[in-house]
Amino acid sequence: MNSLTALAGTVHGGTLYGIGVGPGDVRYLTLRAAALVGAVDVVAFFAKQGLQGNARRIVGRVEMRLEYPVTDEIPAESADYQCQISTFYEKTSEALAGLLRDGKSVGLLAEGDPFFYSSFMHMWRRLETDYPIEVVPGVTGMSGCWTRANVPITWGNDTLAVLPGTLAEEQLVERLLLTDAAVIMKVGRNLGKVRRAVEAAGLLSRALYVERGTMEDERILPLAECRDERGAYFAMILIPGQGRRL
Repeated sequence: MNSLTALAGTVHGGTLYGIGVGPGDVRYLTLRAAALVGAVDVVAFFAKQGLQGNARRIVGRVEMRLEYPVTDEIPAESADYQCQISTFYEKTSEALAGLLRDGKSVGLLAEGDPFFYSSFMHMWRRLETDYPIEVVPGVTGMSGCWTRANVPITWGNDTLAVLPGTLAEEQLVERLLLTDAAVIMKVGRNLGKVRRAVEAAGLLSRALYVERGTMEDERILPLAECRDERGAYFAMILIPGQGRRL
């Protein structure tokens, strides 16, 4: 028995494994996650139409592609987006349930951590009362990004806010004024709005824009120097805290 097989342990048929695959660099994949990818009957992943899928790129092995009907083409707050995505999640959970009923072990890949802004959670919500589920934590995207940017995010008694860039501009400003450090995710088409909110909160001078952190084409620069009107799908803003340093 090799070491990865031992780390996978007994893989149970009819079980859904939510596998966190980390922020992008395959070297940040945990040993448990790597072992399960090679041990389950079916590996599934979510992907945008026409793209490979970041989770697939990280682990290599794939057998079941789950393709979103929409991602960032229309606002997530719109009724059309919510209807399409809800229907997609319902059909996807039914497809996974079919495999689980047949006694298959399924590893559903999740970028970052499965319980942190992940599509996996929508499968977990629909299936966890009827099927055994094991969640394998992963290195979050924000952890990978602040490490690659070489900035400690919190010091001493700093508070940290994790904010979605989809919030209204006024809400972003209000919440930024209440925290010591912040991570703003879901930047994408919201980059211009997020930049204005960060500046209005007086935090532009210490904010960083991180695009595709830990990946080959990563891009890291002060937000004040980022002139893009729209960010990458895998982009976030980091605002490090300035708390107690001993």
